[in-house]
Amino acid sequence: MSNFSPLHDRVVLRRVAAAEKTAGGIIIPETAKEKPVEAVVVAVGPGARDERGQIVPLSVKEGDHVLFGKWSGTEVTIKGEELLIAKESDLFGIVDGAY
Repeated sequence: MSNFSPLHDRVVLRRVAAAEKTAGGIIIPETAKEKPVEAVVVAVGPGARDERGQIVPLSVKEGDHVLFGKWSGTEVTIKGEELLIAKESDLFGIVDGAY
């Protein structure tokens, strides 16, 4: 990610792979899989500016596992890798003890 740095309160996310099987062992075909709503933060911007022009740092950092809205962000391909760029406000929270 050395060639791309997000601006303001944007974060770059790498989706966590979707489950290949259900809990009962049924294999999910590729066409039936939903895109995961859990991701790892790859890069963060410096933060948004408040009313006084001061930069407010983001609450997330690189390596955090987060949950986000199903339709959040913009999908991009950087160096052949599919990533998602979203605003910090699109994130629901940080997943503790991520797997």
